[in-house]
Amino acid sequence: MITVGGVQVQVIRKDIRNLHLGVYPPGGRVRVAAPLTVSDDAVRLAVIGKLGWIKRHRGQFAAQPRQSAREMVSGESHYYLGRRYRLRVTVDEAAVAKVVLRNRTTLELRARPDLDAEGRERLLQCWYRERLRELAQPLVSRWEGILGVQAAEWGIRRMKTRWGGCNPAARRIWLNLDLAKKPPQCLEYLIAHELTHLIEPHHDSRFTALMDRHLPNWRMHRQELNATPLGHAEWKY
Repeated sequence: MITVGGVQVQVIRKDIRNLHLGVYPPGGRVRVAAPLTVSDDAVRLAVIGKLGWIKRHRGQFAAQPRQSAREMVSGESHYYLGRRYRLRVTVDEAAVAKVVLRNRTTLELRARPDLDAEGRERLLQCWYRERLRELAQPLVSRWEGILGVQAAEWGIRRMKTRWGGCNPAARRIWLNLDLAKKPPQCLEYLIAHELTHLIEPHHDSRFTALMDRHLPNWRMHRQELNATPLGHAEWKY
């Protein structure tokens, strides 16, 4: 970790050719991926040259709309596949705990009186996980065929700093659970992105060329993923 102009910067050394600088919400975390041969002084100079860009992006993140912390009560807004739904909590002694999409505006959560806010949130997260797995399975298979790759494993996680992840050596990819809240095309972009890392591990020109060839509108989908309203614990990718 280095500090440049009052900004803390995480420096990660990788076997790459070029230096990559990124700014990540929710707090504007700054990270540099630097080649093994580049000195700390050279990294510092590169960051100094981008301080204006860094500060503009941090300001944009701070200005983005965010949902308030969830209390899991009727009237709250929750997202599914890019659409906003109003939560309706139905409490009944004999209720079987479940989540149901009632229409294009209402998300009903059925629960017993003893299920507190934390329990209701767990129930909703389980519902998101089930829906995301149903949506992702055919997309993973489709993009494995398009790219000519095979993931040894894929799974769903709650992640705090990334929309997805790939371990090329283990041929394993991960999807962020909150992708269930985003438009379907964002999920497809993310799956294509992570599976492409099985061919090219780095975000270099080869990776970009592969994405351009197989998903020409990927930049638009990435922008859409990052432009939809941010929740209180959401981020960009």
